[in-house]
Formats: sequence, structure tokens, C-alpha cells
Amino acid sequence: MRRHPSPVIVLLAVSVLAAACSSAESIPGGPDPIGSPAPENTVASPALPTSIPSLSEDIDALLSPFSAGFDPNRIQRIGESDNPSLAWVLSDMLRFADSSEARTALERAFWDLTDLEEGSVSGWTGITDYLIAEDIPAPEDYQRWKSTLYVRFGEAWAPFFDDLDADVDWRLVSWGGVGIDDRPVEEADRPCFTCIPSLNDPQLTGVAGGDWYPNERLVFGVEVNGEARAYPKNQMEVHEMVNDTIGGRRIGLIYCTLCGTAQAFFTDELPDGIDTPTGAFELRTSGLLSRSNKVMFELHTLSYFDTFRGVAISGPLQDVGLELEPVSVAVATWAEWKAGHPNTTIVAEDGGLGRTYPLDPLRGRDDNGPIFPIGDVDPRLPVQDQVLGVRHEGVTVAFPEIATRIALSRGDAVEFEGITVRLESGALSAFTPEGELIATHQSFWFAWSQFFPETDLWSAA
Repeated sequence: MRRHPSPVIVLLAVSVLAAACSSAESIPGGPDPIGSPAPENTVASPALPTSIPSLSEDIDALLSPFSAGFDPNRIQRIGESDNPSLAWVLSDMLRFADSSEARTALERAFWDLTDLEEGSVSGWTGITDYLIAEDIPAPEDYQRWKSTLYVRFGEAWAPFFDDLDADVDWRLVSWGGVGIDDRPVEEADRPCFTCIPSLNDPQLTGVAGGDWYPNERLVFGVEVNGEARAYPKNQMEVHEMVNDTIGGRRIGLIYCTLCGTAQAFFTDELPDGIDTPTGAFELRTSGLLSRSNKVMFELHTLSYFDTFRGVAISGPLQDVGLELEPVSVAVATWAEWKAGHPNTTIVAEDGGLGRTYPLDPLRGRDDNGPIFPIGDVDPRLPVQDQVLGVRHEGVTVAFPEIATRIALSRGDAVEFEGITVRLESGALSAFTPEGELIATHQSFWFAWSQFFPETDLWSAA
């Protein structure tokens, strides 16, 4: 007789995806997905109290794919264990809990475990935000437990969770609401109804053929070896990942909608000892998040990345210490970009897939701030303010977009420790003292500041 998964953590293929996912093929406008830098000064993970040897059995039983069912007594014993590190296990189970009974039991156990007032912190997002902000250490067996839970819902994640040498703070890894995009390269144009589908080698048109896209709408512009290309924001909100060739170079363009961040990297320089069938890396969306940033992975090697930094954090590419070379991404209106690049190409209206893209797929989803856990935020700017992030020769600085544009419109110089910001084809661009373009990208302030907490913040004052 076939046994069914425990209802404490049943995957909700429709309701959870619609409420908390990214722009999967069938859901044009949910959240999107993870990188994974860890908070500094992480505390060592404690072992379980030897006085309660049954706790490990309780947790294994609750997470087991063959669990006979939800057992509130096991949850209660965790809450009475006096081991706050186990709150991370409760948080992970809350992410997948599908019944009010399960959620209530898990929240009560969390309040008991942390001695917090009942109801003062609640829900998966609130509880996880608290645990990140308080830097609560994870229990000793946490990676194994998390692997058991996550691989239960996505077997393709197994190489990531099973890599014991992965450079990951597992506390920060969460489910973004969608599955992994592991379609073979030759089937990249096949619909994906549970993942955020990458767009490979999209069909292009010239400026005249791009009149379908409104002039005032934003594009992400990339120029390589004199060849320019515009990627409409509305299409990137659906695909979030493009693998393309520009100026004779292979690139991966990533848009993390949750972070408001478009980034690009060269993907055609393979380290010694690494080969792929295409001679380049194939970047994809994993469906996982780290503090609201998508965790991308490389399809051929099954290596996962700290997306914000372009650094491999697991698999063969971590073993060789790979850090992708960034490419500058310009954020401008379509009118501004094509005026500065009259020979630019732009992705065709249907992407070459015969599909229709709404102009506003997300429908204001992020207007009220982050919708996934991020912990504490840097109070120097509102969390959703856009900044131009620059890292160059030991300098890490953020230029607030609005203040910078106002200063430039007045004719003021915008400079910081030798870095100069100017408007180029309507986009904020950074240059070295020698006038060379620095690879930069814009993002929400909360994302830039949490991945680079050491960042300076430029001010017109």
C-alpha cells in the first residue's frame, strides 16, 4: 500500500505558487528567487541536548517522506526542548505547512522555544525575519534535515543540498514558490509550468521592429564589443534569465524581480578542467532564494551561485573557485536607449516563442517592500529605493538613483573616491578616473546593502 506524505508539509501546487512564487510560466507575476551570502560573525551551531535524545527522532519523523502524518506531540516536544536553534527547523516546516492546525502548532512551538510573547512574531516570513535578525545559530544536523525536507519537493535540488562542502549558510536558503528550471538546452523553448523559464537566444528585431514596446518603458541595455541589445523589462519579469550571444561573447542576463536587480555575466570562459557540451555555461533559475535574492545554477555542472556576487557556492564550479566576470547593465527607457544606440537590437515582441507578454506582469507585487524574509535592513535609505551599485578596486559604494539623477540634471559632478557617475543613453553609468566603464548594476537598496553591508552611500551633501 502506498503511503502518502505528511500533511504538515504538502506542496500547494496552485495556492502557494500563486501567493508566493516568481513569474512561473503559469503565474505571470509572482515573486522570484536566491544567492546566499551569510551574516557576518555567525555563531557556531550547537548540538542537540543530550538530555533529550528523542528530539532527533521527532524531527526525522516529521520531515520523513514516509511519515504517517502530522503529529502535534512531536512539534510540542521540540518547543519544550530549550534549544532555540531548533526554531530554524520549525521555520522550514512552516514554509510548507498546508493546514491551520499545523501552522498553529509550529508557531506555538516557536514561541515556547524562544520565550517570545504569543503572537508577537508569527507566520513564516515574520519568524524567519526574526531568526535572521537575531542571528540564531542552526542546529548541528541542520543541513541534513533541510535536505530531507526540500528534496522531498524537488529531487533536482539534491546535488545542492547534498554538497557538504557548499559555501552556504543554510539558514538563509528558502523556497521561492517555484520549481527548478532544469529543461535540457535543446528543449529550452519548451513551456515550463512550474518553473521560471529561461529565454535562450531570443528572436531579435532592429529599432523599427521594436515599435511594439512603449518608449517610456524600461529596458535593460547591454553592449559588448560595439554590439548593443535591449531586453524589455516586462519580458525579463517573466523569464528572469536570458542566455544570449552579443558581440561574439556568450552572456547570461539575470533579473531578480524581488531585488529589482538586473545583472549580466560572461559565460564563455571555462576554467581548466571544466567542459560543457556548448562550450559555455547555461545559467538557470533554481526556485530557491537567499534573503529574497534568487539562487541561480549552472545546468551542465549543477553548480549553484551566490547570484549577487556571481560566485559559485557549490559543485564543480565552487571547487575551482569560479567567479563570473560581470558585464555592465544599463537601465533606461526604450526611447533613451535607442537614441544612444541607433543600431541596437531588441527582443522581439513574442520573444521568438509565439507568446504574449503583459506590460506589467507583476502588477505592483513589490510596492510595499520585500515579501520574503531578509532580516534587518540598513536604515540609511528606504528598502525599495533604487541604487547604482559600484565595486571597484576595493571601493564599494551605492549611488541613490533619484538623488544622483537630480544632481546630474543640475550639472553637478557625482564622484566618490575616483569613481564618476554620468548619464549614458539615459542610464546611470560609472567610470574610472581614466574614463573606463565599470561593470555596474542597479538594485533595491535592501538587496545591495545586505549583500555588501560594508557599502558606502554617496550623498549630494
